[in-house]
Amino acid sequence: MVSIFGSMQNDHIRARIESIGMIPAVRVHSEQDAFFAGVTLFHSGIPVTEMTLTTPGALDAVSRLRTMFPEAIVGAGTVMNPDDARRALDAGASFITSPGFDPAIAAFAQEKQILFIPGALTPSELMAASRSCFGFVKIYPCSIVGGPAYIRTIKGSFPSIPLIAAGGVNQKTASDYLRAGAAVLGIGEDLVPHEAIEHRNETWIRELARRFIGIVHETRHTFGLKVAAY
Repeated sequence: MVSIFGSMQNDHIRARIESIGMIPAVRVHSEQDAFFAGVTLFHSGIPVTEMTLTTPGALDAVSRLRTMFPEAIVGAGTVMNPDDARRALDAGASFITSPGFDPAIAAFAQEKQILFIPGALTPSELMAASRSCFGFVKIYPCSIVGGPAYIRTIKGSFPSIPLIAAGGVNQKTASDYLRAGAAVLGIGEDLVPHEAIEHRNETWIRELARRFIGIVHETRHTFGLKVAAY
């Protein structure tokens, strides 16, 4: 049975993510690094982050961040199977993402009513993902197959699916991806540089966050891009 509360909660999370316009993907070397990145991002005005499971202790960082910032949206990324998804749910993750689409993860997410953002690249993958998921589909890695031009082409065939552009999004291309039809940007090291994490340079990350927030707001305002209602 589908939980009405769970569905409403996921709608709220989707709406907040789209309103923010980006999901920082934190892929670092330790739980301490991940926690520092999450805290700094939240203090920089980006109340959403994705902790990739390739980071040692990533789910411990998820739990700590959810405790410290209960209003924030903390997801688990690079979820590769239902066991990963279960551990992420137990850690308190607000959503889960994968680089590709796995029907078993989708079934688990639907049963447990946790927001699942699958990855897709080809039209066939996007069709399969959209049939099993009710929300975003992440186009990854979009930069190597045409970047914004590819997003524009895919969006033309799938206008009702909110797309996340991920893989190669930076300050130079962010606005282009939004204007091409991406609802949300997935941003990695260009927002959370490894060197900034290593040296605990909050100022650097705050400045990058300020720039990306500005790009999202200015692009949406200038080109009249509307945020979908769920």
